[in-house]
Amino acid sequence: VQLQASGGGLVQAGGSLRLSCAASSTIDSINTMSWFRQPPGKQRELVASSSSAGTINYVDSVKGRFTISRDTAKNTVNLQMNSLKPEDTAVYYCYARRGLNVFWGQGTQVTVSS
Repeated sequence: VQLQASGGGLVQAGGSLRLSCAASSTIDSINTMSWFRQPPGKQRELVASSSSAGTINYVDSVKGRFTISRDTAKNTVNLQMNSLKPEDTAVYYCYARRGLNVFWGQGTQVTVSS
């Protein structure tokens, strides 16, 4: 599965961005689709995940501000990010797991100015 991320950019604090990750094949068979991020000089962290069973999880720092969603018709997973903060600045990566196989998309830069 190839993953293509898009939607990053520069936004002021309090603004919104929508990231999209397009999969090269149907996402119906993908167990987990997630978004990770890696802030400058820090380790990569899980931001949000969506399972094929409908389970959704968020890291505490984005709860109430970010929403992950799957669009099975378009084979995409989206991350709606509202009320952005400077600490959300990072390279965001989409991730998919199908069985024992793991796939990563290329990163997309999100920069939030204060």
